[in-house]
Amino acid sequence: MNAAIIFILLLLLMLTGMPISISLGLTVLTFLFTMTTVPIESVALKLFTGIEKFEIMAIPFFILAGNFLTHGGVARRMIRFATSMVGHWHGGLALAGVVACALFAAVSGSSPATVVAIGSIILPAMVKQGYPKRFGAGVITTSGALGILIPPSIVMVMYSVTTNTSVGALFMAGVVPGLMLAFLLGLTTWVLAKKRGYPRMDKASWGERWHAFRKSAWGLFLIVIVMGGIYSGVFTPTEAAAIAAVYAFVISVFVYKDLRLEQVGRVLLDSASLSAMLLYIITNAVLFSFLMTSENIPQQMAAWLTGQGLGVVGFLLVVNVLLLLAGNVMEPSSIVLIMAPILFPVAVQLGIDPIHFGILIVVNMEVGMCHPPVGLNLYVASGITKMGISELTVAVMPWLLTMLGFLLLVTYVPAISLWLPNLVYG
Repeated sequence: MNAAIIFILLLLLMLTGMPISISLGLTVLTFLFTMTTVPIESVALKLFTGIEKFEIMAIPFFILAGNFLTHGGVARRMIRFATSMVGHWHGGLALAGVVACALFAAVSGSSPATVVAIGSIILPAMVKQGYPKRFGAGVITTSGALGILIPPSIVMVMYSVTTNTSVGALFMAGVVPGLMLAFLLGLTTWVLAKKRGYPRMDKASWGERWHAFRKSAWGLFLIVIVMGGIYSGVFTPTEAAAIAAVYAFVISVFVYKDLRLEQVGRVLLDSASLSAMLLYIITNAVLFSFLMTSENIPQQMAAWLTGQGLGVVGFLLVVNVLLLLAGNVMEPSSIVLIMAPILFPVAVQLGIDPIHFGILIVVNMEVGMCHPPVGLNLYVASGITKMGISELTVAVMPWLLTMLGFLLLVTYVPAISLWLPNLVYG
């Protein structure tokens, strides 16, 4: 009964158009002060202790690093390198967009940042080459979603904070699925481009490729620093995020010199604004999680779900449907922070690996970012392309179907997520 009251209250507040963070906070406060005797002090205490986790510090640092890279010419050089490698195939520039998104995802940790950085440069070039705007928008909107699957990933950090799972193991688990999805999106792009006879570029010589690689090497080296540092044990994922932010600042301002010192204040301000928004959502989600736990709701839901005799296969299917539906009304960070504490205990009870479950949630979030009405990537792409959301929804459909097929594969073949962490951690 209490669970029904809480969720109905949350839904009603969200339907008023209220931001998800405030809806969560108000739901908790309304229920606690009208239906329970929990003292207000414990709410205030929970607000502070909830975000008193070292791993959470990685989020603002990765956002800052991503913003420096977006403004600092790194994306442009990555596109040039990707184009030199695959530009001569069918739909060369579109394929270069997929490769560039995968590379930029490996340094930014954010999907919207990837769409902005790569899309704002490559989409006008594609239109100029004779690609339909709709095709280019479809490629970049979906490939940008790789930002949260290829490590480092802000969504993975949030899942880790919520479920006390190792961030390093999650990052490692994202590598193989990330590369697989990049390949599948590239394959979809190539098939469509070949079928429709879209333009190809002249094949670059190895000298030109080497030159493009050298120009982009400073940006690409960030992947080595972050991932190499974490897995060699030199620093933690949070320290890696801080180092990434400093490194991104240095190469943007002093190496590539695409970002002037007077512009740094604006980048810091934008990053602080986005970080504050995310941390506010996290704080309210922690409060919501506290309410759920104090009312024993996750345990009751776990007992109910296991009592249905679903088994692993049925449970994972239910989880996918639930998360895809949630993706219709909420953005990824809110979904992870609300749903993970509820679904995670059931997954553990059924013997599902926490790392595999985390990757499954992240892939669901990727799909959610590319379909309406709340798909973040759709709104970002809409801003770049000046296309309507309904037109973009039609544009992304072939790649979205590919992503759904990949989601099923990741759901029922745990080895895709677990092979690399098991190899490294044993």
